[in-house]
Parts: sequence; C-alpha cells; structure tokens
Amino acid sequence: MNLAEFNQSDRCVHFSCPERSASPAVYFLLYICAAALVLLTVCGNLLVIVSVFHFKQLHTPTNTLVLSLALSDFLVGALLMPSMLSWMIESCWIFGRGFCICFLLIGSFLTILSIYNIALIAVDRYLALSNPFLYINTISRRTMCIVVYSNWCVCLVYNATLCYFNGSFMNFVMCPGECFLFLNQVWIIIDLVVSFIFPLSVIIIFYTLVFVIAKKHATAIRELNNHTRTKTQKITSVSMKSETKAAKILGILVSVFLMCLLPYFICSLLGNAFEMQADTVKKVLLILCLNSTINPVIYALCYAWFRRSIKLIITLQIFQTDSALINVLS
Repeated sequence: MNLAEFNQSDRCVHFSCPERSASPAVYFLLYICAAALVLLTVCGNLLVIVSVFHFKQLHTPTNTLVLSLALSDFLVGALLMPSMLSWMIESCWIFGRGFCICFLLIGSFLTILSIYNIALIAVDRYLALSNPFLYINTISRRTMCIVVYSNWCVCLVYNATLCYFNGSFMNFVMCPGECFLFLNQVWIIIDLVVSFIFPLSVIIIFYTLVFVIAKKHATAIRELNNHTRTKTQKITSVSMKSETKAAKILGILVSVFLMCLLPYFICSLLGNAFEMQADTVKKVLLILCLNSTINPVIYALCYAWFRRSIKLIITLQIFQTDSALINVLS
C-alpha cells in the first residue's frame, strides 16, 4: 500500500505509540468486532470461490474474472485485515519491521490486482454486449484463465519492480509504531498512472460503452415485446436481458469498488500538498480493505445463483454425488 504523503526525513519524529486509554472491556469488544469482520470477509469470499469452482453451470469466462476478484478479496481478508484492524485498535504497529515489509508487499500487490480485475470485468462486459455471438465463439473459459493468470503475473512483476527500483525495502526506514512505505517522487507519479489513472480510464470508458449498449438492448427488447415474436427472437430477447442484467450488477460492483478506492488514491495524490495525519491514512486503508467485505454482500443481494449456491454449500449438499451438475441458475 504505497502512500506518498509521508516523508521519512521529517515526519517520523511525530509518530509514537500512545498509551491505552480505553478499558480492557472496550478493547475486548473491539477485537471481537474485528474478528467478526475478518470472518465475514474470508467466509463470504470463500463461498464465492467454492461456488464458481464447484458448480459446472458457473464455469463461464465472466465468472472466471469474478473468481479472480474473489480470490484477491479472500487474501485481503486473510492476510491484511487482521493486522490492519489491530493496527487501528492499538493505534500502533506492534508486529515489527519484517512483518511490516510483508504487509506492504502483499497490500501493494493485492491493491493493483483488484483494480485490474475490475478493469478486465469492464472489458469483458463490453465485448459480451457489443458482439455476443463473436464473444461466445472466441472467448472461452480457457482463454479467460490465461488472461487471469497473465494479470496476476504482470501485477506481481510490476510490484516487484516498484519495490526494487524505488529501493524502499532495501533502505527501509520505519516510523516508531507505524508501517508506511515511502516512494520517491518519480515512482509516486509512475505508480499513480499505472495503478490508478490507466485502469480507471479503462473502467470508465468501457462501462460508459456498456451502459450505452445496455440502453439500446432495453429499447430493442421493448420493441420485440410489442410485436409477435418468433422462437429465435424470444431466445435473443432472453439473452439480451441476461447480458444487460449482468452488466448492471457488475456496474454496481465497480461503483462500490471505486468509492472505496478513490479516498486511497486521493490521499496519495494530495499527500505532498497537505500534511496527512497517520490516523487519517489508516482509515483510508481500512475503507479500501472493506471493499473485500462488501463484494460478497453484493453477490448475495444481486445474484440468485449465489444465494442458491450458499444454501447448497451450507447444507453440505455439495458433497453428494453429481452435486456439481445441480442447476443453480434457474
């Protein structure tokens, strides 16, 4: 998690671990709430992962991207949120320098991975809506698996390059009680363009095109409903409705993601112009992590197949013979 607003030479002196002011009961309650939040994030995304992996009907190119996003969200909940929430409750980083470096490496990787997952989802929806027949014939699940694998590798290589050339971990200066990564000015700009401006532009452009096409589809569906339709027209109408609904649901997913992401990058962008408090930065990072908790809730509210899958998983019906062939879409 690369934050530009901290300058190691003149701001570390302002950071120190405050003494506990709340009672042990309050801290116990806070840790219980934190554990519940982590459990919700991990279990929610694990349900998405199991659903897409297990049920054959969900083995689609688009759901491969959803699986990639759910896996990155699962890792956020499992690897980042416990230490992030403890950091906020204690108002102090208590895990040491080595763990701090791992925390920053993993956080930086998962942040850029998530935004490029969202960008790929936007491109996928555009291709599916703009030319559905070409999409079906050319974009297979195997092809999408290659795209997802490549995305993970490229993000990992970029993150390693960022750390190597910036030199932050080789000459790491850790503020007392805090865990922040200091980027030089050149890499602040590079990271802003690569991690935010470029993928955000892709998301905005393609989702604008998606909703323009979705509007045209809605008009076409109304026209089909006003006339006697052949069987082929009915199938086309159902397909158009399905693709348009999927685009709208994923549009909600993207909108929520951007609302969680924007404060993080605004904080990074304005960090040099305005002196940010450490508590403000930690709250921004927490908002970014909370997106991983919100995503499975969006699936549960918007996707009927996910609600059916949850029921089958919780009742252990997925362990029955041929359970992978159960119809979860109808």
